Amino acid sequence: MPTISTKAQLQTVITTFEVTPGTCQDLLDELKDAYDVFISQQPGFIGAALHVNDAQTRVASYSQWIHRHDFQAMLRTDEMRARNRRINELCKSFEPVMYDVMASYG
Repeated sequence: MPTISTKAQLQTVITTFEVTPGTCQDLLDELKDAYDVFISQQPGFIGAALHVNDAQTRVASYSQWIHRHDFQAMLRTDEMRARNRRINELCKSFEPVMYDVMASYG
């Protein structure tokens, strides 16, 4: 994954998932499989990371794409639509949001 930079011409997507400690690992397994098998193979995918809070009630996915439309096209595929239905069953809510880097440090 490239260094976080305001100069990078790419699309950053941060998705937050609200889960219970009982479903956190199941969601992580589903997300890991989605990235390993499908998402990482899609046009425009650069890289991603998964994060979990200490209480295992929040999962965050940080991904980068060459273009906004690459991420949107991936979401519209039959494969990802089916995966998102399974993901939705494992969490209270989830929301992917596209961001532009406005500042970076370190």
